[in-house]
Formats: sequence, structure tokens, C-alpha cells
Amino acid sequence: MERGTLQVGSGVLSAVSDRDFARFQRLINDEAGIWLAPVKKALLVGRLARRLRELGLDSYGGYFDLVVANEAERIRMLDAICTNETHFFREPRHFEFLCDRVLPAWREEAEAGRRPRRLRVWSAACSTGEEPYTIAMTLLSALQGWDLQILATDLSTKVLARAEAAVWPLEKSREIPDPYLKAYMLKGYGGQEGLMKAGPEIRGLVRFSRLNLTHDNPGLGQFDLVFCRNVLIYFDKETKGKVVDRLLDRLLPHGYLFLGHAESLGGFTNRAKALLPTVYALAPAAKPDR
Repeated sequence: MERGTLQVGSGVLSAVSDRDFARFQRLINDEAGIWLAPVKKALLVGRLARRLRELGLDSYGGYFDLVVANEAERIRMLDAICTNETHFFREPRHFEFLCDRVLPAWREEAEAGRRPRRLRVWSAACSTGEEPYTIAMTLLSALQGWDLQILATDLSTKVLARAEAAVWPLEKSREIPDPYLKAYMLKGYGGQEGLMKAGPEIRGLVRFSRLNLTHDNPGLGQFDLVFCRNVLIYFDKETKGKVVDRLLDRLLPHGYLFLGHAESLGGFTNRAKALLPTVYALAPAAKPDR
């Protein structure tokens, strides 16, 4: 095999050139706010080579031209590039914080007539659905009779389709505490053996939509809880600051923002205060009029 080529199937696929990689870098950054460092060239090749083979293309430059001209293919390319690792009850201290401090206080306020029995939650970058369904199980167990609405969004149409189907390998059941598992998950039998599915009680709480965090989304409204975990780490500093502002714009004055374990708002904004590591509320001076 000649240097500079990769054998793909029965054809030969040219290795991605520095010029073409730079073009993909700019496009992916513009579209998704994700910056692929030069060391990520192998990742780009690994994520896109199969698609080039399916299309019968022999160069990344040719695929780039197709992606620029075709919005559907551009979305598919972004689906391939995005990393979508997630688990049920990931970072359990967040759900302990909700169950021990936040939800009991809101129940008391509702019983005293100081707040409606209504809760809106945004699960940003929801991936294959484990996060929003974890939130649904947590809220439904603690707030019986409330109007609970969970908006789950992601850039990837591929993972959104899987999330909406709400079906996972049965091995994932190990991530779910037993009381929640028995109350809200269905075990597959026959042709569905080895799978589990979210029950109708929690599926009915979650609505899915494709959304790009790096773009303005004026129709979202505001939320009591915003989860945007393990996403900011993929953005450069400028994009991260803009996304943080958009997240805080969507947070109600009494609400809470949850980030991933490796993320922080330090150095990006003075609009929020940390209550715990990776748990934030709006700073008093930043609270808008309701």
C-alpha cells in the first residue's frame, strides 16, 4: 500500500490531508462549538471512514464538499463526531442533593401555597436518554401529583432516536437503584429478552428535541433545573462562555444548574454562585424579575 492511503473495503481511501482536516476543524467548530485538536485527526478518520465507504467516496476532501452542500449529511457527520457516553444515575451526588435538599424544600413551599406544583427541567446534551429518565424517576418518586415536564435535547439525531425509543441492554439495569428499577423499568421477554424499556409513567414526562447549545434558542422558556453535564469540556474558552450565558438565561431565579464532575464556572461568569462542586444557582444580583 502506498504511503498516504488507507485500505477501506475493496477500495482505497486517501488519508485526510492537513488542509482537509483544517477545513473539518473549522466546520465542526462553527456548527457544534467543538474544537478538534491536531491529535484528533485519527479520531476524525475513525469516525468518518465507514461513511465514506458507504457513499463510495475515496477522499475526505470530497466528503467535506458533500457535507457543506447537504444539510442532512452535515447533521449525520456531526452525529458521528460527537461523543455520547452516559449512564443512569451518573454523578449520584447530584440526585442526592435533589432528594435531600431541593425537592423537600419545594414540597414544603407548595404545601404552604408559595409555589405551584409544577416543575420544568432541561436535560441538555441528553445523549441516549439515561439522564432525562434518571431525572424522571427521581422527580416522580418525590413529587407525586405534580406537573412534571422534562425537555431532553441533543445535537445528535442518532442518539435522540435511541433515547426516544427508551430501550437499553439489560446490563444497564445495574446502574439503577432497585426501588426505581422495579417501579419504572420493564424487562423484555421473548423477542425482547436481554433488553429493558422505560415504563410509560416516565416516558410520558420527557420530550425530545434536537438543539445546538452554541446557537440561540429563544423559544425554550425557563427551567427550575438545568442539567448540562460533561459537555462544556469539549468547547474552547470563548464558546464555553457563550454557552454558559445561554444556560443561565434559561434558569429561573430559584433554579439550579448541574455541570459535570470535571467542569466549573470559575473564570467564565459572575452570574452564578457555587452551592456544591458542579451545582450552581444564580447569584443574587443576577436574578431577573419574574
